[in-house]
Amino acid sequence: MAIERVNIQPDILRWAIQRAGVSEEKAIEAFPLLDSWLPQKKQPTLNQLKRFAVKFYVPLVYLFMDNRPEEVIPFPMFRGEAGQQDHFDLNVYDTVMNVQARQEWLEEYLLENEIETCSFIGSINTQVSISEAVNKLRSILDLDPKWAFSMSSSDAALSYIGQRVEDAGVFLAYNGVVGNNTHRLLKVSECRGFALVNEKAPYIFINSADSKSAQLFTLVHEVTHLMLGKSAGHAGSETFHYEITEQYCDKVAAEFLVPASVLREVWNNDTKFASRRFKVSELVIARRAHDLGLMSDAAYREFWLSYSKRPVNVKKTSSGGSFYLTSVKRVGRNFAIHVRNAVNNRQLSYTEAYRLTGLYGKTYDSFMTNNI
Repeated sequence: MAIERVNIQPDILRWAIQRAGVSEEKAIEAFPLLDSWLPQKKQPTLNQLKRFAVKFYVPLVYLFMDNRPEEVIPFPMFRGEAGQQDHFDLNVYDTVMNVQARQEWLEEYLLENEIETCSFIGSINTQVSISEAVNKLRSILDLDPKWAFSMSSSDAALSYIGQRVEDAGVFLAYNGVVGNNTHRLLKVSECRGFALVNEKAPYIFINSADSKSAQLFTLVHEVTHLMLGKSAGHAGSETFHYEITEQYCDKVAAEFLVPASVLREVWNNDTKFASRRFKVSELVIARRAHDLGLMSDAAYREFWLSYSKRPVNVKKTSSGGSFYLTSVKRVGRNFAIHVRNAVNNRQLSYTEAYRLTGLYGKTYDSFMTNNI
């Protein structure tokens, strides 16, 4: 019996390889059958094509389309590589799509059940003064200017303020990979975080591969985006951006985390000391001190030269730790509660719950029973 083969054009295969961010040479190394498919020496079988689609994270149906689908991040990504006009990163794209799918279901569920959530979406604009925006944010989160001083670490500060943000009706997710796939890392150069505006189900995603102090800054930055009612994301370096909305969010985050009046009060020309007090990076402290006239141009240049030569602290991945505790961060406790309730009330099937959480079968049951 003859083996049925599928007529797939090499161009669509090359597009799928490029879409996955892999060179043709590396793709052939990882999937040797391409060596005969690309020059059309042989055509794939359907099963072989299915394996190719899984390997390169492309929906199988895309390989049969006459026109390539247009895939773009549905909001601006600023800074770094992700800010380039023609740049596309599949891991970031799939992460945004996953969060957007959760948000779409959540919005419908919250509306149907008349559940109140967030009340501050779109409550300010960039004409509002930085101090007024910061005061409003402090009121929303019920935090005073020195709230970080009592925190033991940046990690503790991030957890504390994250809980306040969730209590205010925002849904949070932290992840450093796509879903639960540890082979698909989210680079900080591609994505530090993003905010998806929605009046019923506002969402913030934070790249957990970033340092804790950077995650803290990103979180406040993205909350400001929600206050402005503008979805956006950012990536790459810690340098301030010049786009007006991004610049505004940076300034609010800086003043919220390192209030000018408090920094003046404790400043002793020691960036490490201030960094430990405010739970932010030394770079944020130095910028604030320079902007406030506490650090001279020469001193700031000297700091920057020294700081830029420091080795980059790469977050170590560990095989230890609890999968379920990590899953709570990836799924988000508040989101998981709504999913569990919807399943229990027969408003959501187990199949859909598995898809939305990325957890399946007994793993899903254990997660919901013992961790939520």
